[in-house]
Amino acid sequence: MNITVLGGGMVGAAIARDLAAETHFHVLVADRDPGILARLEQSRVKTLLADLSDEGQLLSAIAPADLVIGAVPGFMGYETLRRVIDAGKNIVDISFFPEDPFSLDALARERGVTAVMDCGLAPGLGNVLMGRMNAYFDDVETFLCYVGGLPVIRRKPWEYAAVFSPIDVIEEYTRPARYIEHGVEVIRPALSDIEHIDFEDVGTLEAFNTDGLRTLAKTMQAPNMKEKTMRYPGHAALMAVLRDTGFFRKDTIDVNGSAVIPLDVTARLLFPAWEMQEGEEDFSVMRVIITGRKNGTQETHTFDLLDRYDREQGVTSMARTTGYTCSVAARLLADGRYRRPGISPPEHLGADEAVYNALLEGLARRNITFAHRLES
Repeated sequence: MNITVLGGGMVGAAIARDLAAETHFHVLVADRDPGILARLEQSRVKTLLADLSDEGQLLSAIAPADLVIGAVPGFMGYETLRRVIDAGKNIVDISFFPEDPFSLDALARERGVTAVMDCGLAPGLGNVLMGRMNAYFDDVETFLCYVGGLPVIRRKPWEYAAVFSPIDVIEEYTRPARYIEHGVEVIRPALSDIEHIDFEDVGTLEAFNTDGLRTLAKTMQAPNMKEKTMRYPGHAALMAVLRDTGFFRKDTIDVNGSAVIPLDVTARLLFPAWEMQEGEEDFSVMRVIITGRKNGTQETHTFDLLDRYDREQGVTSMARTTGYTCSVAARLLADGRYRRPGISPPEHLGADEAVYNALLEGLARRNITFAHRLES
């Protein structure tokens, strides 16, 4: 089977190498950065230099593919997904785009394409858990997801390093957060409603609103649903100062007669300070709390995940938890265990018990596991 991975960054490379470990998969990574492609040359992965924003180059890259993996930045994710679907290719996608994915559902059905989107850590695994619990409960009452990826070493002033696309991190800090409260959609500013949570072996983290609920707001009927991003305490306040001052603006401002986009300047200055150093270790932490009623009894299911940098393979935890969720799901499409024409958010995978079990078993083989606690 031929698999084309669109985007060979930190997460895309992890996906490609994991899939290439299967001898019957022929994996091609397409990216416009020669440096990214050079780092993949020592593996079984083949590479293609291509500007994926160009429709012709994109279609050429996916032409031989039986399955496509979308791992491009969020700002180009929707259009890339649309073009792949229109070409009649099944795809598993992890890009964090703001557009409504269900607007592509009719096209995917017409083309007979299974398009699994948001298939990472969060959105991704949290949705999978909600899909399974929604199928298990008679009525789901509450979904609450806390999630974060952080460097092990805290360095002032940011106490952060970008463990995935930095431009998508900024998008998290600027896009209004939507959640469901008492059955009604509520919109709050990103970075708001900070709370502090203690985690064993990690310590205290702060959690704040981000727009991570995504498709669950449409596919699930629970009256209370919320997702929060976690960082080291103090980070949200720093980001709010930059955002509110205008450093993340995407429109132009006049600077001594020149039109300047503030976000472009911020990116040039901030992203190098956020860059993960070679061998720098990170961790991913997630807590999902789902409450509902089963046979007249209220139950609370808590799922805790703590994953760390893979020293042996040199793979970051965020690349592991995001990338391997995607690569395991891709195997389920490749061998026919999951087939549902149209747009499939991760909660659809979780609703199928056999697919859910296969996905968690695949992650467990890669040492990514949840601690599950039940309270009645």
